[in-house]
Amino acid sequence: MSELILQNVTKTFGTITALNNVSFTVNDNEFFVLLGPTGAGKSTTLRVVCGLEKPDSGHVLLDGQVCDDVSPSDRDVAIVFQQYSLYPTMTVYDNMAFPLKAPGRKLPKTEIKQKIEAAAEKLRITHLLDRKTAQLSGGEMQRVSIGRAIVRRPRVFLMDEPLSNLDAKLREALRAELKHLQKEEGVTTLYVTHDQIEALTMADRIGVLNHGNLVQVGTPEDIYDRPANTYVAKLVGSPRINLLPGKLENGKLSLLDLGIEIEVDEKITNDRVDIGIRPENVLITSSGKYKGEVHLTEPLGAETVIHIKCGNAEIVSMVAGLVQYKHGDLVRFDIDKTHLHFFNEQGDRF
Repeated sequence: MSELILQNVTKTFGTITALNNVSFTVNDNEFFVLLGPTGAGKSTTLRVVCGLEKPDSGHVLLDGQVCDDVSPSDRDVAIVFQQYSLYPTMTVYDNMAFPLKAPGRKLPKTEIKQKIEAAAEKLRITHLLDRKTAQLSGGEMQRVSIGRAIVRRPRVFLMDEPLSNLDAKLREALRAELKHLQKEEGVTTLYVTHDQIEALTMADRIGVLNHGNLVQVGTPEDIYDRPANTYVAKLVGSPRINLLPGKLENGKLSLLDLGIEIEVDEKITNDRVDIGIRPENVLITSSGKYKGEVHLTEPLGAETVIHIKCGNAEIVSMVAGLVQYKHGDLVRFDIDKTHLHFFNEQGDRF
């Protein structure tokens, strides 16, 4: 059983606040993803957890024990970096064996061999064990890095954007493998990324960071379907959510820039709101209530993204399959009003 807790952690570097009163829990056997752009505080969080940085205030707890003053080597966490950090003159076997030969472990050679072979089989790198790491591809090196962490059987895995240096096809393959491996091994995992697709497809829960502030924690469904504010709404989802100014008045929603009105259930009045509409909820249909002009199409194979000029603005739709619309074509569309997102002037959901 391994549980990781951050309690009100703040960390500053000079005048820069990297983490501001951050609190969250990673449950036993949970795959928890921290999502945010560069500079959000993701890597600082990992460095605090593994002991490379000490928080200015707040605490890190492992299995209920405060470990603020515990050295990195004694925390029993394993970290996989974006850069592979392997020893190029060593074989894959020796790289994976290295943490098992650390002072204090003194494992017998037969046990080390057994652990390495088991991890190599799971990662499909058995055929590489005798090869020098300098001879490996990027994907193979990252598998070795993950294997080196697995053999230790740590209390917590920490992963710092481990797939960001790989090509798209390999990233997709390793996403599925990592998720499967984490559940198979049953190791609590804290994974940081700027890639919202990685977060949505891999996480049990997601924590969204913005300039050191934790702005929302929830399941992938929570984060996508019920974003806490416009920052989260724009960060998650591809294509990006349509975010349009509007006015909400007793059951009528006016989308000002588009020049259209939508009947809604909300009976409140608000002179200024921002309306979020996911592209898949903009439905192109010949019987649509609204009309516009095709400005741009982006065929993606399984779906097509269509930019529609309507009024003084554009609204983006995503439809299944490949469609043959051209620039300037007139289209009719509806908006699925059951999936509208309302944000106040401060950008918070209401």
